[in-house]
Amino acid sequence: MTADDLDARIAGVSALADPVRRSLYQFVVRQPGAVSRDQAAAELDLPRHTAKFHLDRLVEEGLLVPEFRRLSGRRGPGAGRPAKLYRRSERQLAVSLPERRYDVAGHLLAAAIERAADDGTPVRTAVGESAAEEGRRIAASSSGPGPQLSGPLEEAAAVLAEHGYEPRVDGDVAVLANCPFSDLAREHTALVCGMNHDLIGAFLAERGYSSIEARLDPADGRCCVTLISRQVPQKVR
Repeated sequence: MTADDLDARIAGVSALADPVRRSLYQFVVRQPGAVSRDQAAAELDLPRHTAKFHLDRLVEEGLLVPEFRRLSGRRGPGAGRPAKLYRRSERQLAVSLPERRYDVAGHLLAAAIERAADDGTPVRTAVGESAAEEGRRIAASSSGPGPQLSGPLEEAAAVLAEHGYEPRVDGDVAVLANCPFSDLAREHTALVCGMNHDLIGAFLAERGYSSIEARLDPADGRCCVTLISRQVPQKVR
């Protein structure tokens, strides 16, 4: 998660800290359809301009989306202007420090179960294959290295930082200080550590970081994978 992503999530959650705004949001999401300002104002016994201000703030933060519709059902001249209505957006907000990515784990495990059911692949093998696909996806979707990065280890660490691993580079070693699947790893250590190892190994391979090894190196309070940079022998010409 980048700093901008974190700022946006915090702003969205902070928008609900105001009790009036939170009550308006809760009222809107309880309704089967989109809600007008007048409906919201009447429900919470608020002045219409107050309801408008808070509803529009929730739109700005991406928690509600507006739509426009004539409530009378009439059309043509004299039908009046369409009313602005509000409904819950598809945006999902979660702020977790340190970052957790249980949604990713859920997708990987669900894909593995489907694969195992479809073709009889052993579940652990299927989990590894799903994790490797995710690693390759991360490699393909990440931006190129920044000009300030000094080598492949720093480049790899910068990408993994965007996915919650919190790398700490010290010389030729990068310790991943956070496991995005921490709770699952505590209860299902072998499965989840193997999943992490396959994901990160596939990411490194896809990016062509042949000088970096993803090594299983379990320890309390961090990811079970450590990145080791090794010198690649030069070819003799």
